[in-house]
This record gives sequence, C-alpha cells and structure tokens, in this order.
Amino acid sequence: MKLQHPTNSIRSCSLGALSLMAAAAVLTLAACGSAPRNNDQLNAARSAYNAALANPETREGAPVEMKAAADALGRADKALADKDNMATVNNLAYLASQSVATAQAAGSRKAAEAAVAKASAERDRERLEARTREADAATASARASQVDARASQIQAQSAERDARVAQRQSEASQQQAAASQQDAQAALQRNQLLEEQLRDLNAKQTNRGMVITIGDVLFDSGRAELKSGGLRGMDKLVTFLQTYPKRRAQIEGFTDSVGSDSMNQDLSARRADAVRSALVSRGIDGGRIGTQGYGEGFPVAGNDNASGRQMNRRVEIVLSDDSGVVAPR
Repeated sequence: MKLQHPTNSIRSCSLGALSLMAAAAVLTLAACGSAPRNNDQLNAARSAYNAALANPETREGAPVEMKAAADALGRADKALADKDNMATVNNLAYLASQSVATAQAAGSRKAAEAAVAKASAERDRERLEARTREADAATASARASQVDARASQIQAQSAERDARVAQRQSEASQQQAAASQQDAQAALQRNQLLEEQLRDLNAKQTNRGMVITIGDVLFDSGRAELKSGGLRGMDKLVTFLQTYPKRRAQIEGFTDSVGSDSMNQDLSARRADAVRSALVSRGIDGGRIGTQGYGEGFPVAGNDNASGRQMNRRVEIVLSDDSGVVAPR
C-alpha cells in the first residue's frame, strides 16, 4: 500500500485536524504492517474514514466523533493483524463504519446549525438597515414627493432581501432536517446492532434487565474453574462490553441444594469470581464487574430431580442499562 505524504495538508489544518490525520496515518501503517490477511468490510470502513477525514465539514466539525472512529478502526486493524477470527474483525469493522457515519452526521448537523445562525444574523442586519432607510424616508417625505417615491423603492428592495433571507433560512432548515434524519438513522443502526449482539449472547429480558445464563456444563462438578469452552464463550461478552463501555455487569453464582449451605455458598461465589477473572484477563475493567454468590438461593427449578438441579447450578450475568445501573435482586 502506498502512503501519500501529508506535509502540504498539515500546513492548512487546525491542530485538531492535524491529530486526526496523524491517527489516520497510524491506522494505515498498522494495516500495511499486518498485510497477510485482507478484509473487504474493514477496507470499506477505512475508505469511509479517509473520505470523512478529507471532508472539512466532518474533520473540523466533529473532531471528537472522528477520534472515536479512528479508535474503532484501530481496534479492527489490530484484530486483523492479531489474526482474530473474521467474525470478530467484521464486527469491529462494522462498528468502525458506524462511528464514521456518526461523525459525518455530526459534521453535517454542525454545518447546518452554523448556516442557520449565519442566515439569522444576516436577516437581522438587513432588517435593521431596512428600518433605518424607512426612517430616513419618512423624515424626508415631508420635503418632496420624490423622496416618498424613493422610500417606497427602498421598502420594495427590503422586502426582496427579506425574501432572499427567508429562502436561505428555509434551505438551511432543510439541511438541518437532513442531518437530523441521518442522526436518527445512525441511532436506529446502533439499536439494531445492540439487539443483534444481545441475541448472539442468548440474553433474556427480565425485570432486572438483560440476563445471560451460563450453565454448570462449563464447570467440572464441584469445581469453580471455567473449562476451555467456557473461556472461549467469554469472547462475545468481552466484545459486547468493549462496544458499550458505559455498561456494567453483575455476575451471580447459584447451586442446587445438594451439599451443605456453606459449601454451596462458597462454590457459587467462586464460580462468579471465575467468570469475572476471565473477563478481566481479556481487558475488561474490574471496576465494571460485580460478583455475588447466592448458594442454593433463588432456584429456577425444583431440586427434587436431576434436570431441575442442573438448571439451578448456574451463573447469571446481569447487564446494566446505558447509565451503568444494575437493578438489585
């Protein structure tokens, strides 16, 4: 891949734009340095980012959103370079594309708002000028009918200018409406992505929020260490928590009624801690994860048969809302 030298562009950019272009260059170099694999969806996300970066409206109007898009693209590039599975790379590339779309929408919205503000200021200025001319014409009208005619002409010109201003304001309002529509579409896409990820995690809606249930088949009998299959299953949850950094998770362990209360309480707490450790080892901040062991409390089935006891031996992961609040049990 051939990189274009950025010197000439840097001279004309603001400090915020300079940092965005530097971030884009780092992402491009990272992609070239990890060349053994290629991914069409990631290439499309990168092309969309470069196009947004080349657009002053997006680059200067949405620097925060462009930084978020650069970070998202960096994560996708790293996943490709680290030879993660293509599903993960595609998911991260999709998130990067959505971040670019969000930045473009934000840039368009701010440009539209600036246009509305400019049109309003110009309208006020022209109205003030028109009123001044009208006052001058009224003062001079007593002197001669010719001055009256001039005043009428000025009024007509003022009306024409007001019409032009109104037209420009209407066009700016249309632009703002289009930007709002883009924001709504981006929000819809984010919600659709959230729903897809929750379905992929087999999350169920409860009165406490979305809950993911891990059965005891991922643990050896009487043990709290996750099996290798259970560790691999944590990757989807890690991706979800990385995608939504404001969300928290409450991990709760449960057992059946076999054994003493103290043994079951200890086992349920250690299994919840094992799931937490698996998430933390994969980069999730431990401060976002709480744990609680409930022993044989809160059964979901009867303990008088094997299938019911197996259902009760479980770990539940309760996901918070967007504000990070987990409803209490």
